[in-house]
Amino acid sequence: MINKRTGAILALLAFTLVACRPTATPTDIPTPTPLPITSPAYQAAQAFLDAWAEAKYEAMYALVSSEVRTATPLSEFQRIYQEIAREATILAVHPVLDAVLQEGLQARATFAADVETSFVGTFHVENELPLAWEQGRWVVAWSKQCIFRELEGQTLVHMVSRSPVRANIYDIKGRGLAVQGSQVTVGVVPGEIKDEAAVLARLSLVLNMPQAAIVAKYQNLPSNWFIPIGDISVEDSRKHYDLLSSEPGISLREKLVRVYRAPAAAPHLVGFMGKISAEELAAWQEAGYTGDEMVGRTGIEAWGEPYLAGQRGGVLTIITPEGQVAATLARREAVTARSVYLTFDYDFQRKVEDLLGERKGSIVVMDVNDGRILALATWPRFDINRFAEGIDPQTWSALVNDPGKPLVNRPMQGQYPCGSTFKIVTMGTIMERGGVKPTQTYNCPGSWNKLGWPMPCWLKGGHGTIDLVSALTASCDVTFYQVGYDLSFIDIDALPSYARSFGLGAPTGIGGPMEKEGELSTLRQGGDPLAEASGLIPDDTWKRKVLGEGWSTGDNVNLSIGQGFVLVTPLQMARMVAAVANGGTLYRPQLVSKIAATDKEPEIPFTPEKVGRLPITSATLDAIRKGLEGVTTLPIGTATYRFKGFPIPVAGKTGTAQNEGELPHAWFVGYLPANKPEIAIVTMIENVGEGSTFAAPLFRQVAEAYYGLEQATPTPTPKP
Repeated sequence: MINKRTGAILALLAFTLVACRPTATPTDIPTPTPLPITSPAYQAAQAFLDAWAEAKYEAMYALVSSEVRTATPLSEFQRIYQEIAREATILAVHPVLDAVLQEGLQARATFAADVETSFVGTFHVENELPLAWEQGRWVVAWSKQCIFRELEGQTLVHMVSRSPVRANIYDIKGRGLAVQGSQVTVGVVPGEIKDEAAVLARLSLVLNMPQAAIVAKYQNLPSNWFIPIGDISVEDSRKHYDLLSSEPGISLREKLVRVYRAPAAAPHLVGFMGKISAEELAAWQEAGYTGDEMVGRTGIEAWGEPYLAGQRGGVLTIITPEGQVAATLARREAVTARSVYLTFDYDFQRKVEDLLGERKGSIVVMDVNDGRILALATWPRFDINRFAEGIDPQTWSALVNDPGKPLVNRPMQGQYPCGSTFKIVTMGTIMERGGVKPTQTYNCPGSWNKLGWPMPCWLKGGHGTIDLVSALTASCDVTFYQVGYDLSFIDIDALPSYARSFGLGAPTGIGGPMEKEGELSTLRQGGDPLAEASGLIPDDTWKRKVLGEGWSTGDNVNLSIGQGFVLVTPLQMARMVAAVANGGTLYRPQLVSKIAATDKEPEIPFTPEKVGRLPITSATLDAIRKGLEGVTTLPIGTATYRFKGFPIPVAGKTGTAQNEGELPHAWFVGYLPANKPEIAIVTMIENVGEGSTFAAPLFRQVAEAYYGLEQATPTPTPKP
């Protein structure tokens, strides 16, 4: 206890000490000295930040103090940065040094940094680097707080990911073609197994797997791990629930998977999903993915990835070892995924596929007045549900090496000579460039020999005297030999040039509109997910470049009947004949009807897109249409007998495209109703024979199915 006397003495002593101390003024307080950018301390801080921006951890480590290097080995230093970058989904760090302030043998560098991440976007931080003078140089007195100021003690960086559920792909009526569904993974936890024989017996029964194969999956793995053995449907899991859940060691886990409608429709158009490869990882991470997702690989699954996947969001936090949030660094809300609606009806698409049957070939059905795809069938096809969770290398290899090429979407990627269907182009060219009238007559004795050798007409006895319109109806080869011959003297480039203006020899751009709405072009390692073949319209330039010789009159004659070097796709032919039907407008084929709305974004409707016009007058177009109508109605028409009794007028053209060494490809291209066109149809069957025999009947069946005229039944597969 302090008495009064002692207290007085202490008070006097305190007063004396204060009175004896010099009075401090503001100018006497030492202040940090800002250093110029040429100073060693400034240069050391800049070098450290530059190395961080380039993730050169060894260079960073060389700039830290000896005390730090003693406490933290290089491997640990690298691990800290790499784990934080991985957890925070950091893509890049852009630090900018503000200033370096020196206080004796200590200094501090203030800096700001923009941190780019996959899940929370780019956020801004401000921080400091402590510097110390050590053995003749400035070094960084490093700690984890040099990364984020909030990383104190044992705290950790933690990302809470917010992922939208992948959206669906629907047909025009809203029926799911690709949807998110559930699947159950059946697995074991080895350490919990009490009766291994019972576990194996039950798993073998439910998964239809040999017991030895089951054991091989979990043998020598940690006993406390969940080891997946196989997948079953939710329905099967309910059916076998009591059997599986009652045995210790067996565990069931439900997960989301991509489910494709069964029976599948248009697998090439809907597309499939796959895993991100190591080569692609950086590009996908830059777009906001972790790298362990399944992503769209082909078709609409790939084309619509930005919509179907939405965008991940997240909250980036600093947490204590107990899991408490100590600070929040950044947050971004997830962007809702948006469903894609296609232009075709599932039931009609399935009917068209059934009509094609197991015949190699294509069917395209298109609305002539806006370019919408109403059906697009190909054979061979593949089972799209095999890709629901990715496909194993063996199965993929088998598909790729299958001689039938089931992964090829023949309407868009198959390239063929088109035979007499090309006569539509030839007739348009001679009328426009040659000034020939539709009433111009030609003589067909059954063969033609102006090139020095006889070239037969398909009608051995010949067509006699025939006008140009009738020659199209009757598909008179001799007439079109002569037209090709005449055009070579009028303009050697006229026929190839007009063919390109009819939309042949180049992709139709069926996936075009997506480029306006958001694309992932950097991620399309294999090119356009709706890839089209270009086909080929040969000319003098092409032939000189490829074959080293010029375009000849004989080349023009061959081209006039769709033979020689010419190659087209069925989709190109469908667009061309649709343009003939609608008055001359070339539309971009439209596969997507709309992108669904969300609570924050409106619906995106996809509208028809005019991309060109046929290079012919209305008079020429009328003449061509008259010739095509005669194909199915007049006695000389090559398909009249195939459309006898058909209640809707059809305009069309047969084609029998020679294919060296094999049977010809059969074509029929046309539209209906001929008097008020609504749809264009192209049927093409590979290596079977004449177009009138094989393709025209198939065309009729597709038209019957579309208009519901009768129960359309597949034509039996022809025998070789």
